[in-house]
Amino acid sequence: MQKSKKTVVIGFVGSTLDQGKKPERWQRWRPTMSLLMHEDLMIDEIVLLHDRRNTGLIQHLKQDALQLSPQTRITGQQISIRDPWDFSDMYGALYDFVKSYSFDVENNHYLLHITTGTHVAQICWYLLIDAHYLPAKLIQSSPAGKQQPEGEYRIIDLDLSRYAALTQRFEHEQSENWQQLKAHIATKNKNFNQLIQEVELVATRSSAPILIMGATGVGKSHLAKQIYQLKKEKFHLSGRFIDVNCATLIGDSAMSTLFGHSKGAFTGAVAARTGYLKSADQGILFLDEIGELGLDEQAMLLKALEDKSFFPVGSDKEIQADFQLIAGTNKDLRAEVQAGRFREDLWARLNTWTFFLPSLKDRLEDIAPNIEFELQRFANQHQRQLRFHSDALQKYLKFAQSYEATWQGNFRDLTASVTRMATLANGERIGLNEVSAEIRRLEQIWAVEPQTSTVLFSNLDQILSAEQIAQIDEFDRIQLEGVIEICRKSKSMADAGRRLFSVSREQRQSSNDSDRVKKYLAKFGLSWNDVSKTL
Repeated sequence: MQKSKKTVVIGFVGSTLDQGKKPERWQRWRPTMSLLMHEDLMIDEIVLLHDRRNTGLIQHLKQDALQLSPQTRITGQQISIRDPWDFSDMYGALYDFVKSYSFDVENNHYLLHITTGTHVAQICWYLLIDAHYLPAKLIQSSPAGKQQPEGEYRIIDLDLSRYAALTQRFEHEQSENWQQLKAHIATKNKNFNQLIQEVELVATRSSAPILIMGATGVGKSHLAKQIYQLKKEKFHLSGRFIDVNCATLIGDSAMSTLFGHSKGAFTGAVAARTGYLKSADQGILFLDEIGELGLDEQAMLLKALEDKSFFPVGSDKEIQADFQLIAGTNKDLRAEVQAGRFREDLWARLNTWTFFLPSLKDRLEDIAPNIEFELQRFANQHQRQLRFHSDALQKYLKFAQSYEATWQGNFRDLTASVTRMATLANGERIGLNEVSAEIRRLEQIWAVEPQTSTVLFSNLDQILSAEQIAQIDEFDRIQLEGVIEICRKSKSMADAGRRLFSVSREQRQSSNDSDRVKKYLAKFGLSWNDVSKTL
């Protein structure tokens, strides 16, 4: 049986209308006390905002509330507002209160009493609700006539779109969404910053599936967690973040792990299992390496996304689960669809919002800030703050940003590298000895695989599968990589042709640059759309 939520009312104390100590006060309407006089409105707590002068009034209202509704708790919250008719002062005070107040939306539902306070306060309350800082509906009370101290009340679920013009005065608040999403993502890369800004808009405006593509270690899981934290703090969801690596779901247990099973569904099922999808109800399910899912699991997942329901293994009772899916992959799902290993309908469902995270080799300017980030994380975990000697940092950065540094594991490699140097360093500084030893270690680690797999072929990784790349000669790979790079920087196929054949086209009586590019790409099963989509 689901536990009923408590009702919490938040509002200003009526510094004038709530006053009264004589017996006659019970015969007149007082805005705060009137809320406790309705049989159909059960209130568990009233939080009254007040200034220093009304501290005594709060104590008096607590005593009156005991007579009207003993189960209702009255609490006072003192705030300081220099001028209650000044937008800046009022919004700043209410913003500080809302950010510091601990909202418990799982156990409480909140009503914002807008009858008390200035009109400026009401508008600021509206803006805070519209910005999702305040998870509350509005309640308005009013007198109904003489000898009716209970008055009337209305609960309002207001459409705040009419206040768009006022909202523009506080646009800087919206920029905090991006800053929050970008938190713990150390970057100076312009393109990556633009990508994060686009992700922020999607995260706060859409609940459709999100697909994050990129090589191993580029930060897919980290970005998914940041999206969850942003949506959680904006009260867009109340459930959990469930992180699943699909590569670990093997054999018959994969279906049960994702969708759950009933007791006795198969040998060994001695008890029912909830499954990850149900665990993510009202939250986010992150399926990393989704390309590793079997076709049967893909079909079940598609149904769950479209119907928000599914059948656990061995059960004839349908389970409801409403979650947002974020999927991660280092595979080209288009090639997987063509190969019959990934369902085309699921790919179409995932492809509403697709973001490609660049590899570390494409974000060399981010190596330095991420080194600082990793050192700080090491300090937080081990209570040991370290820094580089300047010459040691210079040597490490020179290597890290060079052609020899392949960063095959991307940021995982960088995290491990900094952690090793910090662990082995004596004292509070990482010196040349630690850096030199680490460079040799990285060279040995990366020597296991050819450098070209991650350094030269970042463009190929985006549009061809590993199997397709393996069928191309090394000579052709290098040439194709250069052609694709030119195509990405060109406005059209004709523009790309003019760049690629700038010398030979002058020696031809007639030139069709577009046709030459088209035929070259066709040798590798590619079209202009394939390469231009990597932009």
